Amino acid sequence: MRRQLLTCACGAAGVAVFWAAGVPLPFLFGPLVACLLAALAGVPVAGTGRLGKVTRTILGVAIGASITPEVMDRVPQMAASLALVPLFLALIALIGVPFFRRVYGLDLPTAWYAAMPGGLQEMVLFGQEAGGNVRVLSLIHATRLLVIVVAAPLIMTQGFGANLDSPVGDPAATLPPHEMAIMAFAAIAGWKGGERIGLFGAPILGPMILAAALSLSGVLHYRPPAEAILMAQFFIGVGLGAGYVGVTLAEVRRDVVAGLLFTAMVASLAALFAEIVILLGLAPQVDAFLAFAPAGQAEMAVLAIVAGADLGYVVVHHLTRIFLIITGAPILARLIGVGRSRPGGP
Repeated sequence: MRRQLLTCACGAAGVAVFWAAGVPLPFLFGPLVACLLAALAGVPVAGTGRLGKVTRTILGVAIGASITPEVMDRVPQMAASLALVPLFLALIALIGVPFFRRVYGLDLPTAWYAAMPGGLQEMVLFGQEAGGNVRVLSLIHATRLLVIVVAAPLIMTQGFGANLDSPVGDPAATLPPHEMAIMAFAAIAGWKGGERIGLFGAPILGPMILAAALSLSGVLHYRPPAEAILMAQFFIGVGLGAGYVGVTLAEVRRDVVAGLLFTAMVASLAALFAEIVILLGLAPQVDAFLAFAPAGQAEMAVLAIVAGADLGYVVVHHLTRIFLIITGAPILARLIGVGRSRPGGP
């Protein structure tokens, strides 16, 4: 509990500094930078734990509530850009697996799941079950997420001229109480129901699925309030920064640098596919960029909200990516013989 309180205090200090400095997204970048610096300095910060899961349910509801009948009517119009997602993932695997195997000498299970641009927790769990190195996987994926989350707003503002000052939501005081109750139900029931059936990423995917069903059926009409979205940003930042606690210099030289190089390659591919989408007139610049950015759907949903992007378009593409990775990566791993031949990694 002391470590959790210390971590939250570091995050709050980061928010205060970034807010005072006028930095965009202070509730995301303040905690991220503060907890990252604390972790690298040896301060015993901790992950967000159960509270982090609770706040991720908020983003799950926000994402699900954006899946409206209007968005579903537009899915056929998205088909052309959605068809690029499997090719995008295949190219990442073709580049990433040989990179981690031949350049860094990782065992096959670790290299395979390090190259999959899915959620950190899911890829670490799959890799662990296959006999991969959990610590290496954690650092590589944490680095990918950290770099994309930090770089994406800079690219959006400096490259595309986007503003990141769109309202994240309506104040809680302005939302109908019965809508707030529906959102709370979707968050809790979706999370716990997802866990009960063994759904990967249950804290975000469970509420997202239930909120989407309620939105499509005309029961839910609002996204979570601004205060809740800001709290979710805070714990995302804390989690990303605290992910480096206990990292050693040797791990920085090998695993973090490997993550940085891999992220640069994946980001280049993402930029290429986003440019194809833009040139074909399939989506505006910011929407295409966020749809193919290889980070978590929660982080990209936050950026889509503050940029005023088409959240439905961005979410559908990330859900497609996550679905293909979660269902396809383990199946392909078995087909190509990724297993527990070298437990524990190199």
